[in-house]
Amino acid sequence: MGIDLTQMPKLGFGLMRLPEKDGKIDIEHVYRMADAYLQAGMNYFDTAYVYHGGHSEEAIREALVKRHPRDSFMVATKLPAWCLKEEKDRDRIFNEQLERCGLDFFDFYLLHSVEDGGNGNTYDRLDCYNWAMQKKAAGEIRHFGFSFHGSPEYLEKTLDAHPEVEFVQIQLNYADWENPVVRSGKLYEILHRRNIPMIIMEPVKGGTLAKLTPELEAKYKAVRPDNSIASWALRFVGSLPGVMTILSGMSSEEQMMDNIRTFSHFEPLTDAEKALVEEVRIIMTNVPQIGCTACRYCTDGCPMNISIPDVFRAINTMDLYHEEFRPKAFYGGIIGQGHGRASDCIACGQCESVCPQHLPIIDLLKAASARLD
Repeated sequence: MGIDLTQMPKLGFGLMRLPEKDGKIDIEHVYRMADAYLQAGMNYFDTAYVYHGGHSEEAIREALVKRHPRDSFMVATKLPAWCLKEEKDRDRIFNEQLERCGLDFFDFYLLHSVEDGGNGNTYDRLDCYNWAMQKKAAGEIRHFGFSFHGSPEYLEKTLDAHPEVEFVQIQLNYADWENPVVRSGKLYEILHRRNIPMIIMEPVKGGTLAKLTPELEAKYKAVRPDNSIASWALRFVGSLPGVMTILSGMSSEEQMMDNIRTFSHFEPLTDAEKALVEEVRIIMTNVPQIGCTACRYCTDGCPMNISIPDVFRAINTMDLYHEEFRPKAFYGGIIGQGHGRASDCIACGQCESVCPQHLPIIDLLKAASARLD
């Protein structure tokens, strides 16, 4: 059964940054968000084995499976290379995911974070592509693909080796279009040329494109005063041909409703608006930023419990807004919640081994410590 792009919702609900209360997923809040999303006629839910320490998949069971008909929603989840040691781990994790979600099949299943070297080699070594095809033949997977954080060259190589892949999920936003590390423009061009449907992650770059400097926000507001800043980033991605679904890791009902407004009556960017987005992008690239998207893969295994994305958020805010009081107060609040300081880093390298953005986190934490501690 092939993917029918016309039946895919343009907005996908990413369950990586769900609202929390007392350190746990606020499931009642998730109920309201999921219900509003479904009522808007959208139905693509994206989770993963590692999101929220494994509890994101459980949120699927509670918010959807127990409360809505199975044919009213689609679930996508992912197999993490860094949790695989031997072939039997594939079925162990897959069966655990089915149990967590309360499902007997997944609509979409992805190899998580395919990239040059480590993860890519693991998926090849453990024959995960053929394994996934066996799951599809058994009806336990409806559609198979992978999420990608590697180089354009490795994407081409992987697609050549695996024509069975039905779709690819990539990081894409206007700030990263020419980013020499992410190279989302190049990845998009490869997939579009091959006519491979795309699912887009990080369209608002971990929320950093939802709030800009006052000068840049004024440029957008002068054209569309009633539209959110985040809507410009979503419309940029939504205007690209070949994009199947755009994931947004929504963590509040306010974000959910704003995104629904953007996509319920979607308007592609005009030529003048495309020029404006490019102008904003060029100005933004002149301000050095740490390219963290707050995926938080780095935090679960940190032995010093450092909230690394929040440290980088404080530094980026200092650089963008040329002020120190608020970012330092924010950092102090994180420490007050029991998290380690940037200076507590013991350089174990766990964080760098799982970072999809390939950031030199150890060196960045040292630099951050010099400014924050």
